[in-house]
Amino acid sequence: MAIRELKRHSDELLASRVLSDSDEPAGAIRYALQIQAAADDVVRAVVQQARERGVTWQTIGDALGVSRQAAFQRYGKPIDPRTGEPMNTTPLSDAAVLARSVVDDLAAGRWELVTERFDGAMRDGLSEDSLAAAWAQIVGTSGAFESQGNPVVTRAGDITVTNTPLSMEAGDYTARIAFRDDGTIAGLHILSEPTP
Repeated sequence: MAIRELKRHSDELLASRVLSDSDEPAGAIRYALQIQAAADDVVRAVVQQARERGVTWQTIGDALGVSRQAAFQRYGKPIDPRTGEPMNTTPLSDAAVLARSVVDDLAAGRWELVTERFDGAMRDGLSEDSLAAAWAQIVGTSGAFESQGNPVVTRAGDITVTNTPLSMEAGDYTARIAFRDDGTIAGLHILSEPTP
C-alpha cells in the first residue's frame, strides 16, 4: 500500500513539473526528456538484473510488450563469436537519414546514386540495370511510390539495419537496408508486407 501511495505521489510530482503552465515550453520538454531518459536507464538496469537471475528473453519481451528478439536487440549484450569480446550494439548515427535518401533515390529512379553507395560485394552482385528492373517489378505489381515511413534502426553484428515502411498505390513494403560503419550499403531488400 505504501509503495502504491509513493508511486502516486511521484507520478503527480513528475506530471505537475512537466504539465505546468510554464512560460518556457522548451524547458518543460527538456525536463520530460530527462524523465524519459532516467526511466529508460531504470528499465535497462532491471532487464540486466533479470538476465543475471536467469530470466529468459521471452519473459522479458512479454513484459515489455515486444518480441524476445526485439528485447534482446534493445537490451542484450551479445558476445562476438569470432573474438569473445562484447559486440558494438550502437547503430550508425545517421542510418535513418541514409535510409531515407536511398529510398528517395529509388523512388526518383536515380539508380546510379544508389549503386555508387554499394560496398564491393553489392557492386559485384547488383548492377544499376538489375536494381532498376527490381524496382520496375514492384511498381508493376503495386503501382507508383507514394510515401515512406520512419526507419526503424538496429545494430546486427558489424552492420546497422534499417527497416523503412514504403507505401505504394496498391501495396505496402519494407525497404531493409544494411549499412556498414563507413555508410556503404551492404544489403538492400524490398520486402512485401503480408496480405490479410
